[in-house]
Amino acid sequence: MSTYGPDAPHPPGRPASVPGLRLAPFRGLRYVPEHVGSLAAVTSPPYDVVVRPEGRRVLEDADPHNVVRLILPDADSPVDRHRKAARALDRWLAEGVLTADPRPGLYVYEQLDGDARLQRGVIGALRLTPPEEGVVLPHEDVMPGPVADRAALMRATAANLEPLLLAYRDGKGAGGSEGNGDVGATARIVDRTATEAPPLLSTTTSDGVRHRLWSLTDPADIAAVQADLAPRQALIADGHHRWATYRELQAAQPPGTAWDYGLVLLVDSARYPLRVRAIHRVVPGLSLPDALESARRVFRVRPLPGPLDRALAALAEAAAEGNAFLLAGDGYHLLDRPDPARVDACVPAGRPEPWRRLDATVLHSVLLDRVWRIPDAGDHIRYIHDATAAVALAERHGGTAVLMHPVREDIVLELARKGVMMPRKSTSFGPKPASGLVMRSLKLG
Repeated sequence: MSTYGPDAPHPPGRPASVPGLRLAPFRGLRYVPEHVGSLAAVTSPPYDVVVRPEGRRVLEDADPHNVVRLILPDADSPVDRHRKAARALDRWLAEGVLTADPRPGLYVYEQLDGDARLQRGVIGALRLTPPEEGVVLPHEDVMPGPVADRAALMRATAANLEPLLLAYRDGKGAGGSEGNGDVGATARIVDRTATEAPPLLSTTTSDGVRHRLWSLTDPADIAAVQADLAPRQALIADGHHRWATYRELQAAQPPGTAWDYGLVLLVDSARYPLRVRAIHRVVPGLSLPDALESARRVFRVRPLPGPLDRALAALAEAAAEGNAFLLAGDGYHLLDRPDPARVDACVPAGRPEPWRRLDATVLHSVLLDRVWRIPDAGDHIRYIHDATAAVALAERHGGTAVLMHPVREDIVLELARKGVMMPRKSTSFGPKPASGLVMRSLKLG
């Protein structure tokens, strides 16, 4: 598997002398437990995972101060939405619902799900670096609309409301085994803190995941983490649009401001391997019969019995042999064994072969662009992380859900290190950090 640690070869354009990850402490904005119903009730999944509008309403009803009112404010126009979020943030600070921690620090964050899957990492303000330095490796293209929306929201609130998820590889102590002395300083400090210190907060969200947070304020610990991360690279696991937003806002400011940094969660994926899941597509305006009829010109099409889990298992089996998709709406149908000549004619040439074989590449280049002629725009295609939610949305609109099989992590890393961007929304890495546990005000630095 490709690596992206201190021993990895420097990508083109990145001299060995260029420093790597530079993580700074900050004064976190956090909810005051006495002013909310519960910490679980004010958290939210990341903004792009919330199924709108139903999911947003559920979160808003959970607590009047749920963070979804900041990350996905509801109003008639974008300007009104962003102003509404800014007013809510200012009001919650004035009322004591949110407060800034008294001392700057890094934050140790732990997630434990119902399957006893443990993930730990460190949250901090990461120095933003230009792409040519190869310090932070994106792997997906972004869409201008979401970047513009997130930029306007961050300008209005002067805050980083959600941490990005970045993965780096220490290369030691793989497998998450505790007590292994052969690990980097960050891993040692993160695990020591999580096992020996009382947390700032602990809550279990409705999905059964326990979240715990600690503050690192000891100067020696912070210096050790910073020195350990300094030679490393990181892969953007989740948050490409927010990373592009950080860079856009930084470029609009003079050097040396708080906008030179962005809120991130860094996870050592050698120690705590991330999950890679697919992001599904829903085309509300394309009926399933029409989608199937035209797809037969390129793919073998077979009906599948339900339930959804059984159909997804058939998709996984077919995907092991080549490009395959599960179309859902009124029933399930498997698309596999595409005509190689048609695929080659539709997929852009001059790109690495792993990119040309990606399911997302074939889906967009062949089915969406050429067969169905669906524009890649928000009012034509919805991107949904949950397969059940995607099928329900397609059924409700009489449309088509295109369910995807996850791409392997080693392919993601291979393309990222070559500087090759995958099609937008190709992967969903996780577990994702919950939004609302700690935020960063740009007014505080």
